[in-house]
Amino acid sequence: MTKFSWRKAALVAAVVPMLALSACSSTGGKPADTGNAGGGGQAANTARIKVALITHAAAGDTFWDIVRKGAEEASAKDNVELLYTSDPEAGRQAQLVQQAIDQKVDGIAVTLATPDALKDVLKKATDAGIPIVSLNAGEGVSQALGAFTHFGSNEQLAGEAVGTRLAAEGYKHPVCVIQQQGHVGLEARCAGVKAKVPGTEILYVDGKDMTAVQSTATAKLQASKDADVIIGLGAPITLTLLKSVTDAGSSAKVASFDLNAELAQKIVDGAVLFTVDQQPWLQGYMSVDALWQNKRGGFKLGGGQSVLTGPSIVDKSNAADVLTFAKQGIR
Repeated sequence: MTKFSWRKAALVAAVVPMLALSACSSTGGKPADTGNAGGGGQAANTARIKVALITHAAAGDTFWDIVRKGAEEASAKDNVELLYTSDPEAGRQAQLVQQAIDQKVDGIAVTLATPDALKDVLKKATDAGIPIVSLNAGEGVSQALGAFTHFGSNEQLAGEAVGTRLAAEGYKHPVCVIQQQGHVGLEARCAGVKAKVPGTEILYVDGKDMTAVQSTATAKLQASKDADVIIGLGAPITLTLLKSVTDAGSSAKVASFDLNAELAQKIVDGAVLFTVDQQPWLQGYMSVDALWQNKRGGFKLGGGQSVLTGPSIVDKSNAADVLTFAKQGIR
């Protein structure tokens, strides 16, 4: 697989059979089934700790299923009780962080898509002596908000990688579709594309309503006859944009960020040009593992810098190999 490694990060993954975990649902903190976590593996013999993973995931976004699977596998290995919650609304995500503080967790892993909404409650976590790592979104503000490291892709550079590739292939008028206005990572992706292809237009859609995404993108493609490629910033969005291209009778090609098995198959089939994978399984796994390592030995991965899990280009040349892993739910 082609790798874009502006900064190298050493990632160590220990794979063991998954054990049953304690978790919370992604829709408001109720207890949830952790799935078919099989027995047979041996957890670490360190004292059991409690870690909260709090994301801005919207319902139905398969990206977060992969993040969670990585976190669950690390939790099984590390003898961690994992509390997973999420909410795409910034204020409610902040409330979930407060709930974790009130539960006296041993560590918090959090996404920082809307950092201003989280800075006060994360200060409370720091004041309470709870170690924090961030993942996926907010690399640039992670340290300022109290996280000792961040696991994710540099989104500006990822966007520039896409823009560079599109420019090299002759595309001049991309439409970059942002499904959550104000999300710092998504905005950075499209800004990176635009930095390399100045003719890039931004289209905002409501990522919580796929019917609206499809109709909005269809209308845009019908109105913008010179649009030659449309870019989704998540696999479910991109799969919906494929329908919009058909509905609009557009000749625009489709490119993407992020990955799931269905999108990998579309790349294999040639329906999607390529995607930029940030390897979400690693983000979940390393976030939990880093908090466990911090608890057991005061270790702080990253040396004060982010640990990059991407960007990594998946295209026709390697999509079949990636699809094998995607079908296992780890890509």
